[in-house]
Amino acid sequence: MTALLIILAELALAKMGAALGAGLAAIGAGIGIGRIGASAMEAIARQPEAVGDIRSNMIVSAALIEGVAFFAVIVCVLAIFIA
Repeated sequence: MTALLIILAELALAKMGAALGAGLAAIGAGIGIGRIGASAMEAIARQPEAVGDIRSNMIVSAALIEGVAFFAVIVCVLAIFIA
């Protein structure tokens, strides 16, 4: 009976850790994309003629951050179902 309780406690800790990891990944992505947007607006205000280059670099950077965040959330979901 004790071994069963230990196994169940380990599964609960794995699920709690996965949920915490998914939440941190989402918060980190939101902060990162917010900083990219703020920096891009400042750069556009300083050099309005470079709007196209700044916008394209901003979109690529935001897409990379979203990809990393999505990967982190998928890893956390896998930790829930595999652990």
